Amino acid sequence: MQSDDDKTQTHVPITSGTMILHYRIIEKIGAGGMGEVFLAEDTELNRRIALKFLPARFLSDPDCLARFRREAQAAARLNHPHIVTIHGVSEYHGRPFFVMEYVKGESLEKVIAAGRLSLDVALDIAAPIVEALVAAHESGITHRDIKPSNILIDGDGRPKILDFGLATVPGCEPVTKTGSTLGTLGYMAPEQVRSEPTDARSDLFSFGVVLYEMITGRRPFRGEIEAALLYAICYEEPEPLTHYVPETPEEVQRLVFRLLAKDPAQRYSSAADLLADIRRLGRHGGHQRPLTKPATTDPHPSIAVLPFANLSGDKEQEYFCDGISEEIINALTLVDGLRVAARTSAFSFRGKDDDIRDIGRKLGVEAILEGSVRKSGQRVRITTQLINVASGYHLWSERFDRDMEDIFAIQDEISLTIVDRLKVDLLQPEKARLVKRFTEDQEAYNLYLKGRYFWNKRYEGGLYRGLEYFQQAIEKDPSYALAYAGMADCYTILAPYSIMAPHKAFPQAKAAALRALELDDTVAEAHTSLAFISMLYDYDWVKAEKEFKRAIELNPSYATGHSWFSLHLICRGKTAEAMAEAELAQKLDPLSLAIGTYAGLVLWGAKRNDLAIEQLKRVIEMDPSFILAHRFLALCYTFDGRYDEAIAEVEKAAEISREDKAMTRLWLAIAYAYGGRRHEAQQALDDALEAAQGRYLSPYYTSYVFAGLGERDTALEWLEKAYTERDNWLCEVKMDPHFLDYHEEPRFKSLVKKIGLDS
Repeated sequence: MQSDDDKTQTHVPITSGTMILHYRIIEKIGAGGMGEVFLAEDTELNRRIALKFLPARFLSDPDCLARFRREAQAAARLNHPHIVTIHGVSEYHGRPFFVMEYVKGESLEKVIAAGRLSLDVALDIAAPIVEALVAAHESGITHRDIKPSNILIDGDGRPKILDFGLATVPGCEPVTKTGSTLGTLGYMAPEQVRSEPTDARSDLFSFGVVLYEMITGRRPFRGEIEAALLYAICYEEPEPLTHYVPETPEEVQRLVFRLLAKDPAQRYSSAADLLADIRRLGRHGGHQRPLTKPATTDPHPSIAVLPFANLSGDKEQEYFCDGISEEIINALTLVDGLRVAARTSAFSFRGKDDDIRDIGRKLGVEAILEGSVRKSGQRVRITTQLINVASGYHLWSERFDRDMEDIFAIQDEISLTIVDRLKVDLLQPEKARLVKRFTEDQEAYNLYLKGRYFWNKRYEGGLYRGLEYFQQAIEKDPSYALAYAGMADCYTILAPYSIMAPHKAFPQAKAAALRALELDDTVAEAHTSLAFISMLYDYDWVKAEKEFKRAIELNPSYATGHSWFSLHLICRGKTAEAMAEAELAQKLDPLSLAIGTYAGLVLWGAKRNDLAIEQLKRVIEMDPSFILAHRFLALCYTFDGRYDEAIAEVEKAAEISREDKAMTRLWLAIAYAYGGRRHEAQQALDDALEAAQGRYLSPYYTSYVFAGLGERDTALEWLEKAYTERDNWLCEVKMDPHFLDYHEEPRFKSLVKKIGLDS
């Protein structure tokens, strides 16, 4: 502490490079009414921390000094992952300061200002905040100033509460006396406004205001002048959440309004009770998760194009029907102001007799286009109907009888008619894009449709057949950019699906993508494939990000682009951005199994294992035969210590995919290894290596077995082998929870540097 003489030196500047004890100031990062915050380097512990100083103008104010001390006293009593940690208190030339955890991120206030949050994200943020309040209240501490600017969202998307300057702390004199009012207008409970005694339930009221604001984007109580605002808090009921967000479930409405009750006795009696309800809502719903319903309302016209029914006797014509639907989808996504449901979600209703209104609700669209195709020789009849989801009535229907050579004109006519019926203003340049033709060769086009048909099957035989058809389309029309993009798509996923070795698949994928872009730089799919290749094979993260952003610019509705970009972001440690992209991908394609599974992988990489498990379970509920979801769910269970459940998931995958014994045995070895069953793990790994017989077996996932057995050197050897073989899954290594305690290993650091993830 400084002497009394030193305390007169209150205007010593604090600038970059200033040494304060063993802390070197880096820069000023914030300033508010009660503090100035500096980023600093702790030169003894070699870490970054934050120093919060009381502004010099408050040094003569005993209330401000007491409030500043109170913040340190309150936070120092708490050790919770969602409360900013206080490391110590000191003075510098008479100015008190405390040393606290440096949280890299932004305030919840800024997050909300960028746009209201989806219900799922709001609940995911809410639960940790309430966990922190449970810890504070159980320690006898009431915060008394809960508001978005006092909640930081770190780089992993996790909230942390700060600023306990107004808190009540057991054994300490209160900062304010009865009869005075301190807090933040708009977030204070009625008893605070009236200067009455407060308790933990006052924090719950303030939290209710924050939750209301997260969900609706606005505060529940407003007034043009202070008196009007205070009156509203004490006497007026806020608008129902459904006034701003019509799809808000009743359970959420009840929870928020219980928090905002004027009488504290009518609120939740404790934060623990509130936490139980929030967790229940987050897991089970009372609301639809992003997989089944868009989280936000959308002012733009929206449509889903269902797969056209094949009325021809020939089953082989199904590819043609799918192709017609897919081409119309692709054309409509080019229209600015029109939201189009992704192919995967729309096609999930093939052959089902679901009510149109149910389909529209699940896909979050206002119009449905359905149709049928009857093809005979060179003649084709296409019947289409556009249906209003809300009423179930037809907006438009038409029949097209044409020669096959007119198929392009039919697609153009259908697309333009739909846009007109949806009353979207279509400018001439957009119309030109809408009717753009990538080939004039009818046979090449038919071959391309067959290729896409088999590509969408997403199994080994289908991918190879897709490649054959794309190659034949190119032979018919060497300038057919879409056919090259199709080839790139096939080769790009052959390695991640462990069908082809990376050094064989990715160079061919890259060559096809580059050729597609050489022919036409506006093909979003080709940019997306090139981005994925740059990330998984070249480890060129800068180029990958550039290509992802270009693809999304060309086609903002391309869900796969957003999904793969979310993987890129999570691998680079940009957790909040990754989760946002994954959520957007699900909104665009809510019924896609692959996109839902990758969203689970992003949550797992964000260390949100509980949410990852819930996400993957939802995917499996949609389709229990989707192997990838079972495998990643097994990983989550393994990391959670639920080894029997992990083994059960791998065994389910084995039942589904009997021909892929190598991968099944490898994943079983991982579960055994982490479960401490060394002998079974080694046997399963030996079986996997024997069963591979020329198939590609991921050395990256093989390293998991040895990491689970505690054989660090061998695990590192397999990771280095993964780098040599350009194993695409190696891009996960820095964020992978299995290797968190490897980060200080010199060999691990070297590996991370080689793949460009050291910054």
